[in-house]
Amino acid sequence: MALEIRLFATLRNYFPDHPGGVLSVEATEAATIDQVIAKLNINPDEIKIIMVNGVQAQPGQALKDGDRVGLFPPVGGG
Repeated sequence: MALEIRLFATLRNYFPDHPGGVLSVEATEAATIDQVIAKLNINPDEIKIIMVNGVQAQPGQALKDGDRVGLFPPVGGG
């Protein structure tokens, strides 16, 4: 199944050759978010917020063909 992965802020450093941090990823049917994160070799400790199709999600959530997954690091500011 085809997924669109969007990396935000410092997570874009994992794939500097992808403009805007947008990746197209092929995954097995019913793959989970944490399986996709592992496939991308992203340290899960660096991910604070996960969104699937604009809705907050959990690492063990199963994905469907065409899902858009947004991965966000912890955000700081003041």
